[in-house]
Amino acid sequence: MNTTPIEIGRLLRSSLTGFVAGCRVDQPSLPVFGTLVRVPIEDQLEAFGLVYDIHMDDDGLVRQLATSHSLPPEVIADNRNNRNMPVEISIITVGRRKTGILSHLLPGHPPVSLDVLYRCTSQEVRDFTTTGRLGYFRHILRAEELPVGELLAAHLEQARAAHRESGDPAWFKNATRELITLLRDDYPTLMSVLNALSDLGPE
Repeated sequence: MNTTPIEIGRLLRSSLTGFVAGCRVDQPSLPVFGTLVRVPIEDQLEAFGLVYDIHMDDDGLVRQLATSHSLPPEVIADNRNNRNMPVEISIITVGRRKTGILSHLLPGHPPVSLDVLYRCTSQEVRDFTTTGRLGYFRHILRAEELPVGELLAAHLEQARAAHRESGDPAWFKNATRELITLLRDDYPTLMSVLNALSDLGPE
């Protein structure tokens, strides 16, 4: 059970609607696709977001090593632990916590470079996903450049697990119903989302 805030990395760049953080390759807290994260912006203000992309750029040394006939394990480990290029984690902003109150509004201004990014605890996931009426879905659904169906499925799978921990299996069904309602006039997106959710398997 995830009960302690876990530091993931530090911000590289940001805007009101999203931000990018960098972390080490070997960091055990590296989040997965769909993870809910948060970043303190200032006293009494935090931004919340969902991880929608994780990528790793190459560098000159990696290009050279990739063409080697054989690589000793220690060379690979050294490159991963001491590489110059960080893993980049892209996040879409989906809400905020201001003066202790959670909402699905955007923060008044974005976080800044080198602010610390944290993975949300199970309790924070439950608190965020039960605030209001799942209003944060609107941020995801309007982001045309994102893999919306896959992102929602990954997030809902993790949120479902967090709610099961607290004995609330109904949350997932309610979230699915809300998505169907929101997408009733957008059949292609609705089918994409439902197809992705169907791959999660039975509850």
